[in-house]
Amino acid sequence: MTTNKENTSEEIDLGQLFKLIGNTFNKFFKLISSIFNKIFHYLILSLLFVRKHFLKFTVAGCIGLGIGWYLDINMDPVYRSSMVVEPNFNSTQQLYNNVSYYNELAEQEADSTLAEAFEISINQAATITQITIESYTDENQKLKQFSDFVKSLDSTSRNIVEYKNYLENFNNINAKFHKINMEATDPVVAKKCQKAIVQSISDNDYFKSQMNTNTLNLRINDSIYRKQLVEIDSLKSFYQKLKLLEVQKSGEGTSGTNINLSSEKQLFDNSEITLLNETKSISQDILELNKQKANTENIINIISDFPNKGALINGFFNQKKFVLPIMFIMLTLFSLIFISLNRYLKNYNE
Repeated sequence: MTTNKENTSEEIDLGQLFKLIGNTFNKFFKLISSIFNKIFHYLILSLLFVRKHFLKFTVAGCIGLGIGWYLDINMDPVYRSSMVVEPNFNSTQQLYNNVSYYNELAEQEADSTLAEAFEISINQAATITQITIESYTDENQKLKQFSDFVKSLDSTSRNIVEYKNYLENFNNINAKFHKINMEATDPVVAKKCQKAIVQSISDNDYFKSQMNTNTLNLRINDSIYRKQLVEIDSLKSFYQKLKLLEVQKSGEGTSGTNINLSSEKQLFDNSEITLLNETKSISQDILELNKQKANTENIINIISDFPNKGALINGFFNQKKFVLPIMFIMLTLFSLIFISLNRYLKNYNE
């Protein structure tokens, strides 16, 4: 009798469990259905709103198209030129500051000041519309810079720094290469400004001092490496003479003075191998030193010059007859929404 009661109790518990699961699924599907119904409802309301004011949107788009077409015809074409540079001696921040200053002059139409900064005529300066700078890097460059950064740390810091953390603190200033963009109605003015942009950094006394100190240090290191090579050559000559002496004494047999150098043969061979490895290491250091000399010969390395003639900016999204219709339609949309909202608030107060 007791067993039957237990079975009945278990069946009731299972029935309640399945009922609870079923109710949960029903609530979930009802929630999903309610969400889709609301989305559909608001979509229909939006379509009704567009249909009601379709003529207004059409008129606004046509007005924007007409004004944009007129501006595109009467405005001078704009050309873009780009130059890629590699700043040295922590001069990146100063380069960004200078470019920002030039751009402010162009936006304020301070043509005389801009002409003086670039050493060009006022008419040529008036054609410049925008000057910007951006980092020019990719994942490979970031990985290489991270590797160089880690090498400069002590063993304890190397275990702490992670690539993810390095990327979080990476900004435009940290990049190795940077691209300067100039937009102007004169296609050749950017090339004329290139020298002044670079010279504005190169004439800085602090950066010149840093470059001269670096050049002196590289010369000292080069002198030390080459002196070490001479000393190693002298040691190799000394070991060769000892080996020759050993061969001569071996040919004399046991006669004469008993000089036995065979016990030191292995020592001489190991020493020569060590010297050869040291020569290879120093030669590699000299190659790296020569690369540093080439990379730090200037305060600003020009990787890619401004072209002799800029490229015409004629992209579809840059044309006024595309941008203005969208702006006019959006302006009309927001105006109608504001009017509808204001009407709703009035009715709500009543």
